[in-house]
Amino acid sequence: MEILFTPWRLAYLTGETGAAGDSCLFCGLHQLADAEGLIVHRGAAVYAVLNRYPYSSGHILVAPYAHHGSLAGMSAAERGELMEVAAVAEAILGEEYRCHGLNVGLNLGKSAGAGVPGHAHLHVVPRWDGDTNFMTVVGGTRTLPEDLAVTRERLAQGFAKAAARPEAPA
Repeated sequence: MEILFTPWRLAYLTGETGAAGDSCLFCGLHQLADAEGLIVHRGAAVYAVLNRYPYSSGHILVAPYAHHGSLAGMSAAERGELMEVAAVAEAILGEEYRCHGLNVGLNLGKSAGAGVPGHAHLHVVPRWDGDTNFMTVVGGTRTLPEDLAVTRERLAQGFAKAAARPEAPA
């Protein structure tokens, strides 16, 4: 049996993520500096952050600052901004990574597959034709061609450019 050593996952597995003393990953993440938290955009009600354990390079999570477990629990403004930021993420990923498609979705509740069931968040996952290769299928291992810090910088610049455009959402 081969072993893939991933010591950076220990904090996630033991619940030691986010700001000190904060038990919710998303409530703690936005309190961190952008580079440390892998944050690519901060809006009025929501923020966008890279998934630390992505399905593919550029996997973005969009979450409200407030702790809500469902869309119904969010205000209309939070839901609206969540979708606006997802739309901007879609455009940036298309421009910057030339992805062939995207998976965009929410997993609400533990039984629906939510990794953080108490804090609703939207996944924006870029996909490419043939991106499921032998490593994923046979080895159960994903390969990422780019370091997360580089991905964060590229996408943060994309969000900054998008915000500077006259037609950019508020």
